[in-house]
Amino acid sequence: MPSLSTTQNITWPEKHDLIGVQVSNVDYDHAIECIIQAAKQAQPSIVACHAVHAIVTASCDQQLREQVNAFSMITPDGQPVRWGLNLLHRTGLTDRVYGPELTRRVCHAAAKDGVSIYLYGGTPEILELLQANLETEVQGLTIAGAEAPPFRALSDEENEQACKRINESGAGVVMIGLGCPKQDYFAAKNRDRIDCVQLLVGAAFDFHAGVKPMAPTWMQKTGLEWLFRLMCEPRRLWHRYLVTNSIYLFRLGTSLLRKPFTA
Repeated sequence: MPSLSTTQNITWPEKHDLIGVQVSNVDYDHAIECIIQAAKQAQPSIVACHAVHAIVTASCDQQLREQVNAFSMITPDGQPVRWGLNLLHRTGLTDRVYGPELTRRVCHAAAKDGVSIYLYGGTPEILELLQANLETEVQGLTIAGAEAPPFRALSDEENEQACKRINESGAGVVMIGLGCPKQDYFAAKNRDRIDCVQLLVGAAFDFHAGVKPMAPTWMQKTGLEWLFRLMCEPRRLWHRYLVTNSIYLFRLGTSLLRKPFTA
């Protein structure tokens, strides 16, 4: 994969504009290599996994867009995001870098390289299930800490204490499962407070805890995961997918029409 920036021998993947959001041209192997390298070097970094909803949310909010575009890496979490990169920039990506799968692979790599992780998000019940499942699947994984923040905005003091607990745990990677855009705001706010890799993984906590089902493989590969999730949670998600999917298709189509033709 081509790359642009190097910090302390960490080569982050090249980014491309996708309806205003800078998405990384990256596969699983490169993403994991960067995350583990940054963790071992105690290099503060932010890595987000963005599907269509996150891309559109950032593209429609200037402040959020500026913040996420400064992240070290934004992976193409959804197939439509990967397709958009391939259509607009000929990246040739053969697979997306899906948050729940990246979570699983990073845990295996972290266990192999002696990097501990911290879990931030969800509920106490979800975290208990998540820890048990991860420790069962990933032999040798060290979970340095886990906490479920309140479902409200943190006070400045609460935020400072959360960052302090993460730093004092010695974790190389803190996996953040707060949902979009809450997790993006949290990471951006604390980019200079948290001394390790912040990995924003969205619904991965629910999936790996076993409290929500994952879409069948064929639906994931064909870009229909959103439909599966909509069928599972129609009341909560119908507005999200109706609006963001439509905006994404319109703006991607506009970008394609504006793209200079090359033979």
